[in-house]
Amino acid sequence: MLHKDYLLEVIAQFVDAVTEALGLARKRHDPEAAREAEEAVAGLLDLDADVALRLSPDSLVTMMHLSGVGDSLAEYVTYTLRELGDVYEELGDQETAQLRRQQALTVASSFDVDPDVVPEEFQRD
Repeated sequence: MLHKDYLLEVIAQFVDAVTEALGLARKRHDPEAAREAEEAVAGLLDLDADVALRLSPDSLVTMMHLSGVGDSLAEYVTYTLRELGDVYEELGDQETAQLRRQQALTVASSFDVDPDVVPEEFQRD
């Protein structure tokens, strides 16, 4: 029970951080805000941000499996990486946009997550 409560709290904090960062990245075309969303993903997976999001899609999935919480977090990671792909495209960084989208699709496929679904916590009224 404590593990579940802890995980729910971590996810809530992650959703708040990512929502704010992605909003700023889009509104201000701010690459630093995009970086904050990436750092939130890395933090959620308990990985170093500089290393985590440079990983190939398959290596990122391997790290998620090793973390032991990949199944619980895959939906959130997939959504965030997909959104970051859109942000980087808007910023004109096609290479990073493509990598984020590939990472999102590989995570979704590996953890049987629909890559087009917006997690409930990210849905706006």
